[in-house]
Amino acid sequence: MEHCHSDISSGILYLVATPIGNLEDITLRALKVLKEVDLIAAEDTRRTKKLLNHYQIATPVTSYFEHSSVRKTHSLIAQLKGGKHIALVSEAGTPSISDPGFTLTTQAIEHQIRVTPIPGPSALTAALSASGLPTHSFVFEGFVPRKAGKRKSLFVSLKGEIRTLILYESPRRVTATLRDLLTVLGERKIVIVRELTKMFEEIIRGNISEVLAQLEGKTIKGEVTLVVSGTPSSPPPGLIDRQQRIW
Repeated sequence: MEHCHSDISSGILYLVATPIGNLEDITLRALKVLKEVDLIAAEDTRRTKKLLNHYQIATPVTSYFEHSSVRKTHSLIAQLKGGKHIALVSEAGTPSISDPGFTLTTQAIEHQIRVTPIPGPSALTAALSASGLPTHSFVFEGFVPRKAGKRKSLFVSLKGEIRTLILYESPRRVTATLRDLLTVLGERKIVIVRELTKMFEEIIRGNISEVLAQLEGKTIKGEVTLVVSGTPSSPPPGLIDRQQRIW
């Protein structure tokens, strides 16, 4: 176990990134930590146990998800302060990124418990890397609001954003979200990335209206990440010409 604590008597909270689909996308270090910790706090215990069984790991698992009680957080903090090492895993990907693990992480930091990230899979970085859109600077907004009004308000606030936009969306609402993006932001390049690392992995690229046409009548399944081009940083050429003629 990797020692060197903020508080020498406390355990360590490990934030362990787990596969977003393909079970082979786990690091050797992540497997070692999951085997050696005293407890695994998991957003989805069934999914985590499937991973643990695959790698014959018998570490005890407890449930820790978005609606877990404050008491559950306090219990985990108490165990960490008592010297236990705990691995936090989300349903898939990296804990604390659009994930309930954020609460436990901030509480651990407040209690001066060492927090150690064990890097690995993330739908955010995987989708961006394969998108073909600018990667040097981007904005991650997490899950898009479910209600149309809030969704449009978010898009209005992003209208002038020149950086690449990354959003998570439910497969049931993708079409509605694309329509709202088109209405509010206008035509943009968009990349829809779904079922990453799984058998039916699919990446759809094009302008928003083209992608909408492709999705017409299709049933979309699986987790979806949207990567949208930012607004052009300079005015369109036609506008520049008109300004020059004015001068």
